[in-house]
Amino acid sequence: MEYLSDRIKALSVSQTLAMAQKSRELKAKGFDIISLSLGEPDFNTPDYIKEAAKKAIDDNYSKYPPVPGYNDLREAISKKFREENGINYSPDQIVVSAGGKHSIINVILTIINPGDEVILFAPYWVSYLDQIILAGGKPVIIEAKLENDFKVKPEQLEAVITGKTRLIIFNSPSNPTGMVYSREEMEKIARIVQKHEGLLILSDEIYEHILFEGEHISMASFEFIYDRVITVNGVSKGYAMTGWRIGYIGAPLWIARACDKLQGQFTSGVCSIAQRAALAAIRSNDGSRKMMRDAFLRRRDLVCGLLKEIKGMKVRVPQGAFYIMPDISSYFGKSDGEIKINNSEDLTLYLLDKAQVALVGGDAFGAPRCIRISYATSDDLLVEAVKRIRAALERLR
Repeated sequence: MEYLSDRIKALSVSQTLAMAQKSRELKAKGFDIISLSLGEPDFNTPDYIKEAAKKAIDDNYSKYPPVPGYNDLREAISKKFREENGINYSPDQIVVSAGGKHSIINVILTIINPGDEVILFAPYWVSYLDQIILAGGKPVIIEAKLENDFKVKPEQLEAVITGKTRLIIFNSPSNPTGMVYSREEMEKIARIVQKHEGLLILSDEIYEHILFEGEHISMASFEFIYDRVITVNGVSKGYAMTGWRIGYIGAPLWIARACDKLQGQFTSGVCSIAQRAALAAIRSNDGSRKMMRDAFLRRRDLVCGLLKEIKGMKVRVPQGAFYIMPDISSYFGKSDGEIKINNSEDLTLYLLDKAQVALVGGDAFGAPRCIRISYATSDDLLVEAVKRIRAALERLR
């Protein structure tokens, strides 16, 4: 007999990971699948970071590490926040976890009680929603329109805040849209937070180094709400270290201590070798960050140019990260004679079958009229993928 908790029954399977798994299974069967589903840089981790990990093994970093992370790593993160983001977090205000996803669930489980409302800006990253549900919170979703570059307007935010609102989750540069809020736009959001006592904001800044236009602004750099902001970051995207699983938060001390307490019962301190690699990444920069950012910019321009040539696809050019989220609703109701497209999931399955390109439907991100395309792969594969997508879409009538 299977007996599962209501908690796990309410949890959805990550659609990005599910599509990636389907891609792997089809590839294993011999199908020529191009996967544009995962948000994973195709670059290798820079050599100086790998050398630091090898040295850590030789230096016998094989014991339990401190729960919130090694002190020298937290000191380096503190310096990074101060010098790159204009935020003063002491090492005691920093907790290192097994990736940004782990950091976020630590925060949510620490501050959200059943019934507390958490505001999401849609399109949103897939795991935000289910992590809120896991904590017993109530997601309150604000739809940001493509016509407004997928950005929420201040009046939309003000309209949904109630006495039960506990947290806003903010993400810029954004997964899945690649949009970036300006300083002026962020300050308007910060002023709304300031007006509501007890309201907190989690600022997910994992894509800060993949920025093509303007400047990255950290929400906690607005001093008037500094003590209301939890900043989440990590090394996965900017340093091509997705598999090393290192994320971190900078937060008010009472929240950092609570996350430390929670993590002590869940995972304890995260992989000691990966922490030493992360220390090398944060302390040094061999130019690889800029090289990857420049490559992503070239790929963005390449893919956006090709997608704009496809009739019926609405494209907004992203300003950061490595995603494009076109509106594909003009294909709803169409068919190739065998398969009818009713929604974005139908379209992604159709493209996986007919074009052998793996994408993720927008429903998973709270954007049912869209699909998400990750361009974190080679130029040649991107050109071939869009060629296949275009040919498959042209068969729909």
